[in-house]
Amino acid sequence: MSSTEDKMKGNLNEAAGKVKQGVGEATDNERMKGEGQRQEIKGDAQQVKGEAKDTVKKGVDRT
Repeated sequence: MSSTEDKMKGNLNEAAGKVKQGVGEATDNERMKGEGQRQEIKGDAQQVKGEAKDTVKKGVDRT
């Protein structure tokens, strides 16, 4: 998977996680809030992975 794909999936997971958290908050559903938090964290990690790939690629391109 490319760095761009990782970042895009990360953004989507973050957004979906925030929506789930909002729905969980509105409906007082702790399970939904927890799922949203986990999905948002997953999205953050995917974005970090994409950034790391970019950094490595830039380092390789310089040599």
